[in-house]
Amino acid sequence: MLLSAIRDSVLYNEQLLKSETLRDRDDYEEHYVHLTQFFEYLKEEYVLNEEQYGLKLEQILPEEVPNQQVSKD
Repeated sequence: MLLSAIRDSVLYNEQLLKSETLRDRDDYEEHYVHLTQFFEYLKEEYVLNEEQYGLKLEQILPEEVPNQQVSKD
């Protein structure tokens, strides 16, 4: 559920950054960078523990699979 929430936040912020009326763009860009880094961290941690959770990452976030570069080794 946390993965979905952060993914939705990333998508929302991507659209927000495209807004022509956005003020203080630098603050939003910094926030976006932190969100994307956190999202990548969550995905990596999830993959390392997916057997424990019972669902694979691609079952939760099918659109994220091509970006997956995590090794379980």
